[in-house]
Amino acid sequence: MKAAIVSAENPGKLDIVDVGAPKLTSGQALVDIEYCGVCHTDLHVAKGDFGEVLGRIPGHEGIGIVKAIADDVTNLKIGDRVSIAWFYQACGTCEYCTTGRETFCRSIKNAGFSVDGAMAEQCVVAADYAVKVPDGLDPARASSITCAGVTSYKAIKVAAIRPGQWIAIYGCGGLGNLAIQYAKHVFNAKVIAIDINDDKLEFAKEAGADLTFNSSCADAAEWIQEQIGGAHAAVVTAVSKIAFNQAVNSVRAASKVVAVGLPPETMDLEIVKTVLDGIEVVGSLVGTRKDLEETFQFGAEGKVSPVVETRCLHEINDIFDEMEEGKIQGRMVIDMHKDC
Repeated sequence: MKAAIVSAENPGKLDIVDVGAPKLTSGQALVDIEYCGVCHTDLHVAKGDFGEVLGRIPGHEGIGIVKAIADDVTNLKIGDRVSIAWFYQACGTCEYCTTGRETFCRSIKNAGFSVDGAMAEQCVVAADYAVKVPDGLDPARASSITCAGVTSYKAIKVAAIRPGQWIAIYGCGGLGNLAIQYAKHVFNAKVIAIDINDDKLEFAKEAGADLTFNSSCADAAEWIQEQIGGAHAAVVTAVSKIAFNQAVNSVRAASKVVAVGLPPETMDLEIVKTVLDGIEVVGSLVGTRKDLEETFQFGAEGKVSPVVETRCLHEINDIFDEMEEGKIQGRMVIDMHKDC
């Protein structure tokens, strides 16, 4: 079968090769991949930023149709449309798995990193961790919900924003655009979108942002404090140390700053302000199976709709280049059946 693998010859790139079909074992389902979204994490995997995984098949925004199931699988049937997500499998018994925090399991497996992912014509999944895609949800859009959607939704949840309150979203790319939609159309919040790209800020307005600000022109935190007296929460999807620092200064007392983006630097945290204003800085990592089920349903109901562009598998390195250059609006999705 055709697949993309982390290249041993071209660092930071993927090679398109023919590989053997995956073997089905106990507790697994074999999935014919329809679509696989491209995430910034895939670029990290290709570059070895999380550890070198040469020959690995990336992809954790996969959607496909179950072709076969192991004899002991009872929750899926042939023909079901399911997800292949970053949260691929956990132990199921540790303190995190048994208290609704399964994504923090210390024995977790991640699709496209610790196990082969969905940038291939077929993929195996742990059946208990594959979430069914509801009828009425376009599978290409569902692919983006599988990671970007559930990640941004969970971050808004963690922010504990209430209807009518102000939330600042730093970074208005594919992840931030979805965060704006969830904050506005699911949590009924007032949204401030911050980016350094005017095109993305226009995109943010279309997604429902109430206010927008280009932080390359002036300090976003000062502007937010002047406009509304500080946001009630901030979510940072931008891969930028500056954005993290501004987010802390943009919120009012007793607020949360939720970290989602993964810049390589460390943020500067003003301890006095953090203590005296009671500010919480917390990380948010993708979402649980239940979170993904909820995000799929919001997509099926039309409350949130990822903006996607379908591409061919052999364009994956071009997509990585566009991603690094900041040229992508919305989400790029590989159509495994598309011939370019």
